[in-house]
Amino acid sequence: MQTASKKVVNGWAMYDWANSVYSLVITSTIFPAYYEAVTGDGNENTFIDKIKIGSFEFVNTALYNYALGIAFIIVALMSPLLSSIADYRGNKKQFLQFFCTIGSMACASLFFFDSTHITTGLVSVIIACVGFWGSLVFYNSYLPEIAAPEDRDRISAKGFTMGYIGSVVLQIICFVFVLKPELFGITVGKASQYSFLLVGIWWMGFGWWSISRLPAGSSQMHLGEKKNILSAGYKELHKVWKQLTHLPVLKKFLSAFFFYNMGVQTVMLAATLYGKSELNIPTTNLIIAILIIQVVAIPGAYFMAKLASSWGNFKTLMVAVLVWIAACIIGYYIPRNGIMQFYSLAIVVGFVMGGIQSVSRSTYAKLMPVTHDTTSFFSFYDVTEKIAIVIGMFSFGFINEVTGSQRNSVLALCIFFVIGFILLYSTSKQKHNATV
Repeated sequence: MQTASKKVVNGWAMYDWANSVYSLVITSTIFPAYYEAVTGDGNENTFIDKIKIGSFEFVNTALYNYALGIAFIIVALMSPLLSSIADYRGNKKQFLQFFCTIGSMACASLFFFDSTHITTGLVSVIIACVGFWGSLVFYNSYLPEIAAPEDRDRISAKGFTMGYIGSVVLQIICFVFVLKPELFGITVGKASQYSFLLVGIWWMGFGWWSISRLPAGSSQMHLGEKKNILSAGYKELHKVWKQLTHLPVLKKFLSAFFFYNMGVQTVMLAATLYGKSELNIPTTNLIIAILIIQVVAIPGAYFMAKLASSWGNFKTLMVAVLVWIAACIIGYYIPRNGIMQFYSLAIVVGFVMGGIQSVSRSTYAKLMPVTHDTTSFFSFYDVTEKIAIVIGMFSFGFINEVTGSQRNSVLALCIFFVIGFILLYSTSKQKHNATV
């Protein structure tokens, strides 16, 4: 196959520009700090803050992890069926736009999240998370359709790079709001709320523009055919599952991805609350650290794509996993108020963060057979990722609840990375695709 036109490739990459502001502003920087302030008692010397939802009481940081875990369960349950329907009807472009729309609107609704609307705010958090991650299976599935195998590492990295650049641009704008609210005649809390509104507008605006440049899918329905769409979707999913069972390298790679990505995503989702509540890093310094991660991730993604082309994808991923193990150990030992150590760790994490995600996506695309069922195939990748995140986030929150410290949760993530490394090594020994 040939790589699609520059217009299509750039349009595809721009969706990362659009939705990555959710990852940075909502998941990583301003919202977690805002959430901590809204649900905490305001005492910096208190290590654990509790929050009541109905008759239940939770550690506030653990409750946030549980909310995200619920969102990932929803995505994991519905995305395989929706993906198979999208392949069958050829309407994955519409599904992508739907999830983009509900995710961006949920982000905008966080404008109303405050100490008196915690439950409804958490509902918005869940919907925004479903919108973001639900859209990715349809977005990712375009990669093998628009890029020839030899271009997939490069184009995958291009998408992540555009995401890092776009998210940093909006983050800087929000940074001005939060650090200098007096310039706009508002409070710090209101500045954060305006940031959430901006995320929704940015995501929807650029997202719709990006989607308009993507090709429409081709339907596998025959002319005049009338079938129950759910049963047709399940049949499509079953067909892809049967193909997957006869692809041992792809299956084993998904097992490795399941474990190491469990660690990667949990670190990315929990890092800000860890820095805020466990390390007592001021909000300003937290945002600077996350910006460092985003900026360093740009050359990191391209470097690992180049490394994959010379070393091979599996060796590159194994090196990245080893770096992640070291990062978790370093994170465990960072002292409270250790701002410079936190910055140093941000540089290390940033360099491998985008690279491991980009190379993982392109590796899966390379291992896939030539097929029209790209969305259904990527739904298995997506579900593997979501279940891993659910287990990772619930494990992180549970260990935090039981031991009273997020440090133990961070150290426990090393177990997932070690298992992932062993499975990657085993997969590399049986690979049959020379491009990987």
